[in-house]
Amino acid sequence: MVRDFYERTSAYDLDNWSEWHGFFKPFGVALAVIFSRRLQQLNIPLSPLDSSKGMSSRVVQMRDRQTGRLVQTAWVRELHATNHVIYAGSYSVCNVPGYPSPCVKVVFPLPNGNAIVLMKPESYADGSFSLTSAGNGFGDPGFYFTVHGQDGTLWARYVKAMQEKITVYSAEQDAARADHILCLWGMRFLRLHYRMRRAAEPVPAR
Repeated sequence: MVRDFYERTSAYDLDNWSEWHGFFKPFGVALAVIFSRRLQQLNIPLSPLDSSKGMSSRVVQMRDRQTGRLVQTAWVRELHATNHVIYAGSYSVCNVPGYPSPCVKVVFPLPNGNAIVLMKPESYADGSFSLTSAGNGFGDPGFYFTVHGQDGTLWARYVKAMQEKITVYSAEQDAARADHILCLWGMRFLRLHYRMRRAAEPVPAR
């Protein structure tokens, strides 16, 4: 089920629940008011009711017009209740110096730059799968900010304080689930829980 979800993401419907921890919730409100709603990016639900009506999930493939070669794959998720985009990111696989195996690379476009999350994958005997964004410094898996200067200069910063882990596992017969834990300075500030169910097959017209 976990493998099927990653191979056929567009065939699944997503439900989401969120839980902010302690004094971090005002930070989430400030992020939404100042940044997320204006840019329609990283609109993490502030309340479980924000995601009560579910969310859309679209995978968009961008290809070279001349060759047809796949260049980028974007995954866009939007809350039905608020019409706010939670995530709009480009997904790919890459290698980084600080980790021997390939990592999942997610790029979230921002004004004059990007937020880049490099996650190391691990599979387990029970069929579950995890992605962890954490390391010790520049060149490791983790969270990066980049800013593009007008003269073509690119600045990049590794944010060691920001770490996250996503664990995906089989649940009901037709569903997988995921726990997404985000930490700042070693303290958990947000937990997101997802249920991914296979979308109902359309009934053929008679």
